[in-house]
Order: sequence, then C-alpha cells, then structure tokens
Amino acid sequence: MNIKISLQVMLLCSSLAACSQLPAPPPSAPAPVPSQPAATAPAAVAKPAGASVKPPAAAATAPAPLLHIDPAQSLIAVTVRRGGMLARLGHDHLVAARTVSGTVAPAQNRADFQFRLDQLTVDEAPLRTAAGLEKQPSADAIEGTRTNMLTKVLDAGRYPLVAVHAERGAPGQPLQTTITLHGVSRTLAIPVDIRANAGIMTVTGAVNLKQSDFGIVPFSLMGGALAVQDQLELKFTLVAR
Repeated sequence: MNIKISLQVMLLCSSLAACSQLPAPPPSAPAPVPSQPAATAPAAVAKPAGASVKPPAAAATAPAPLLHIDPAQSLIAVTVRRGGMLARLGHDHLVAARTVSGTVAPAQNRADFQFRLDQLTVDEAPLRTAAGLEKQPSADAIEGTRTNMLTKVLDAGRYPLVAVHAERGAPGQPLQTTITLHGVSRTLAIPVDIRANAGIMTVTGAVNLKQSDFGIVPFSLMGGALAVQDQLELKFTLVAR
C-alpha cells in the first residue's frame, strides 16, 4: 500500500512540474548590421545653465560727418545806428565777430556755434566802407565805444558768450534760429542762402534784431539826446568744411 501511494505521489509531482514549466522562447532573429550613419553637422555646444544667449551684433554704422566752421572765412557784421536829437554829433558803428566756432551737421539739418563778446572788433575801416559808413572814427573814439559796449551795454563779464542753434526744415525755408544773448534766448526765422561744394558749405544771410528783445538797454547820453538805436542790422557769412 505504501508503494502504491508513493507511486501516485510521484506521478502527481511530475504532472505539476510539467504544468509549471514555461515554454521556451522562439529562436531570435540575427541582429541587423547597422548601416553607416549619414554625415551630420557638429553638435551645438551646450550652454551652462543660466547663461544668456547674445543675439548677433548689428553692423556698426558710421556716424554722420560734421563740418567745422572756419573762423578765418566766417564773419558776423553788425551795424549799429545812432539816434536822438543830437545824432549828428555821433557815429554809426560796425561791430564784427571774427572768431566764430562750432559745427554743422548736414544730415540733421542743424548747426551750433558761438563767439565771445570780448573778441568783437569795432569799426574796422574795410568793414565800415563795405557797409557804406562814412567818416572813420578816431582810435580813441573806437576804444571808448568798445569799452562802453562791453561794460555798460552787453555786460560781457557776466554774459561772455553769444550762442546760436539753427535748424532747417525743407530746402529753401528760413532757418529756425535760437540766439542766446545777455542771458536771454529768442527764436527767429532767418532767410539764408546755402551753398555746398566739395565738402565746403557756405551760409549767408541777414536779419534785424532789437537789443531790448534780449533785455539790453541801448546806450544813451544826455537823457537820450545822443543814443544808439534799438535795432541792429546783422549780415553774416559762415563757412564750414
């Protein structure tokens, strides 16, 4: 009986072993031979974390050229007329600025220049003749006129410079010109003639100004019996290269 039971147990174990065994996997196909990879561009170098990526720099543009005013070729001439009941006893005067400095920017249609009051000349004989003024004053009279002009009229020690900023709109239009004199700025439309040739620009024009518009009291003597007229007549030639 024991032999019979043992035989049954052996048969049962064999059956369980056969049921628990997994089927063998199918034979695997041969691994494919890798093809030659196509040529590729070099891989980009990775940026460190947090590094900013700069855009390509824009092409640098050259600054627009500036022209410089040539003092040797430039002149601002101011005719000062006499007035009052005793005007016949006085002189008309010609005051000139020959030390004008500054720049002209043709691309921006603007100019900025200035001159010093203490460098003004008074009654140069050739300029008086060109302006139609007669009877050349004496050297003492000229020096007295210059001293009175700088100290009693223009207050050149306190306001030593005359500054000018000019802008042009359409060709042929007047210059919108801001003049700063005696600490006061005024803007005027000044007709001009502009000519440019071979890198040289020449600007000519004329304008009348009133001294009182700039807070200046015209010089006078004897209660105004002998005086300087308020209106000034300016003519100018500016050469920039």
